[in-house]
Amino acid sequence: MDHVTVAGAGPAGLMLASNLVRFGVKTTILDDRPDKTSMGRADGLQPKTIETFKQLGLAGSLLQKGVRVYDICFWNSSASAPLHRTGREIHYPPAVVDVEDPFILLVHQGMVEEVFLDDLRARGVEVLRSSPFVRYSTSDAGVQVEYQDLKESTTKTLSTGFLVGCDGAHSKVRKSMPGAEMVGEPSRAAWGVLDGVIETDFPDLWSKVVISSETEGTILCIPRERNMTRLYIELHPSTAAAETTENSPQDQDFVMERARAILSPFKLTWKTVDWFGVYKVGQRVSKHFSDADRVFIAGDAAHTHSPKAAQGMNVSMHDTFNLAWKLNLTVRGLALPSLLSTYTDERRKIAQDLISFDYEHANAFAAGDPQALAANFAQNIRFISGVGATYAPNVLNVPEPTSRGGLRAGALLSPAMVTRYIDANPVHLQLDIPLLGQFRIMFFTPDVKRAHAFLATVCAEATSTRTVLGRVSAAAEASYAALQVPAAEMDEFVQPQRYTAVSRCFTLAVVTTMAKEEVEVADLPPALRDSRWTFYVDDVMGASGETCTEKWLGKLAADEVAIVNVRPDGYVGSIGRWSVSGASAGLEAAGWLDGYYGGFLRA
Repeated sequence: MDHVTVAGAGPAGLMLASNLVRFGVKTTILDDRPDKTSMGRADGLQPKTIETFKQLGLAGSLLQKGVRVYDICFWNSSASAPLHRTGREIHYPPAVVDVEDPFILLVHQGMVEEVFLDDLRARGVEVLRSSPFVRYSTSDAGVQVEYQDLKESTTKTLSTGFLVGCDGAHSKVRKSMPGAEMVGEPSRAAWGVLDGVIETDFPDLWSKVVISSETEGTILCIPRERNMTRLYIELHPSTAAAETTENSPQDQDFVMERARAILSPFKLTWKTVDWFGVYKVGQRVSKHFSDADRVFIAGDAAHTHSPKAAQGMNVSMHDTFNLAWKLNLTVRGLALPSLLSTYTDERRKIAQDLISFDYEHANAFAAGDPQALAANFAQNIRFISGVGATYAPNVLNVPEPTSRGGLRAGALLSPAMVTRYIDANPVHLQLDIPLLGQFRIMFFTPDVKRAHAFLATVCAEATSTRTVLGRVSAAAEASYAALQVPAAEMDEFVQPQRYTAVSRCFTLAVVTTMAKEEVEVADLPPALRDSRWTFYVDDVMGASGETCTEKWLGKLAADEVAIVNVRPDGYVGSIGRWSVSGASAGLEAAGWLDGYYGGFLRA
């Protein structure tokens, strides 16, 4: 019996499967299509998603082939004024959005799928194509999944521990789940979408552009890879001919004429068209994202919305990115039931936030109101980028009683540069430790030597069977020995053993403001000496004039140590601070760690 079955091999399903397989979780992927997406569909990766692909080691080809969009332009026309530019803005202003990659990366969905498929193939896993999901049933032992094998014209069943439906807006998994009806605003205005190479004298073709005509409608223009442009074109309900076949030639001609009318007086012709479709805008979210924490839905199966803010593929992949590490710990018997239950709480909140934003955004588009659209965009820019997607307090996200600095429980780590001690490389601290399904326990101290006894006590307790962390680490070691992670060529470059020397469950890290010449690896306690690849010198001043420690945590006192627990998906779990002058400070900090991890882990 496989541990997890994934229904749907789009970006959400492949993000989940790629992570699970990397963790060593036996995974079956079902998909109704004979091959991956070849063109069209979703098209934009937001800054947070780019960061996630970097952490996975999968960003290279996408960054090389995609188109980067740094600005957004607004054009408007009325019965009394011809089409003219009303504004040009930086898409992600640095004063508002703190990201390493302040652009949208335009790549079509098939390119994203291919990156995951290559990663899975390198680890010996292929998608079961032409195998649509039919239904499931649950028991104490797991889930029975029924699917069709279209190649053999038979119906087959498989047993699995967990089922995750990533099978789109018409999800059969969701329809099989009790009480998982979609609720919200139904489909309304029709829109056409065209991908192709165009010829035009419109001057802002290679920016993201919102074009609003009071008399003719609205276009969203987005540059694409291979010299293409995507146009989202509003179709007036009275003339949209919604009953016509989606891919018929007359539909495409009609949409082209609508685009020309909106863009007039600029010329617009198509040299080639790669993809055409018609869709209707609707904002809906499922009442439930899981069935007894055995069956889950994610992505379009759980929430639907308009595509005009480039959110769908991004939010969908982060649904399953959130779920993957939780399933890994659960499959290995290292998690309490409370861990899996956080998936629905956290991701349904994000879905509701997205629906609320998208409702206003789509209405501003439909109204052709450039001021309202620009205001809505500016108000929601952090959420759009991905870095503003935050989780509410729960067992994983425990707010600090009095916050100092920029880090908050339930929010992402912001970009910060430090120097890696062992090789003097400047690195982004939020990205440097690879994603291996581990928590990060990060110690921040102005003086490693002064904090030695504190660090030694905390690390000794955290690796001892006296604590939850120590017992879970021992259980994780046995689990990974029995259920091994498949080797891949990229692991030779990542060298994962550098980060698992102390525990397969967590990586220890130290960040100090001491000068490198004042401290040696030998000055660290044993567990931290074993973690020498995550020993960092905080000597790189950021653009704001702050070090990483100051930016994340505020200025620390000379005898102060801050501990930051970071979840496997890069979200801050909790923050604690201690004075190392106290004789019992180390034991108190160890107890604090035990209390946090004991809330959702078990040995």
